[in-house]
Amino acid sequence: MTGGNLLTDHPSLYEARFPDPERLAARWTEDRLRRHGAGPRVLDMGCGTGRDAAHLHGAGRTVTAADLSETMLAHARAHHPGPRYVRADLHGFDLGSFDAVVCLDSSLLYCHTNDQLDGFLASCRHALTPGGLLVAELRNGAYFLGRTDLLDRPAVDAFTWQGRTYRSRTTLSVDRTAQLLRRTRVWTTDDGSPPVPQHSAWRLLFPHELRHFLAAHGFEVLELHDGPGPRTEPPWRAGEPPGTTADGDRLHLVARLHTH
Repeated sequence: MTGGNLLTDHPSLYEARFPDPERLAARWTEDRLRRHGAGPRVLDMGCGTGRDAAHLHGAGRTVTAADLSETMLAHARAHHPGPRYVRADLHGFDLGSFDAVVCLDSSLLYCHTNDQLDGFLASCRHALTPGGLLVAELRNGAYFLGRTDLLDRPAVDAFTWQGRTYRSRTTLSVDRTAQLLRRTRVWTTDDGSPPVPQHSAWRLLFPHELRHFLAAHGFEVLELHDGPGPRTEPPWRAGEPPGTTADGDRLHLVARLHTH
């Protein structure tokens, strides 16, 4: 193993570690788009390996999918064809005109600062046609108010891919000054390679804080709740209505750009 980000530098390994055979995230997203009458042109920001973008393409959408990782984009083009894959930074982008912007799996929370979040939402506002939708799925900052169950002890995991066993030890901590959830994950394998540490961070946004940012950029919130969703327990099932609380560890957002 080498440095960098083990999973994002090896997209096939990423898909092995996070299998999604039922395409729950993409199916939930398509359900949101249909429920709120979105047009066919979709921009998937932070598309990763392209699995969700390809599913939306297969559902009849015209999909542009963007990521900052050229490695992920190359994998997506090879293994999940259909969408147009482009390199772009979610802090600021100009990729055309769309009926919906999709941002799944906490990608929005790589906007660590207010300026970065404003840049993302301003770019969405510029990209969306009047009445267009923003659909996002992300961690809920409010979950960590008084709760430490995800912080108290490292999470240990292991999986085998192509004959090699990968083990990870993941520690989460809250940086209250920066309002970030920081993650340190150390990878080891059974072949004697030295451990590989990785560091990531996500902005901890609270529901009303997110509403304020959205309103400032001309969005009306249609849904903002903790589930059911693709990463909740139990997970979302087709036909389930949106929830009414924002207490769990995930947030599910649908917002419409004002038509005036």
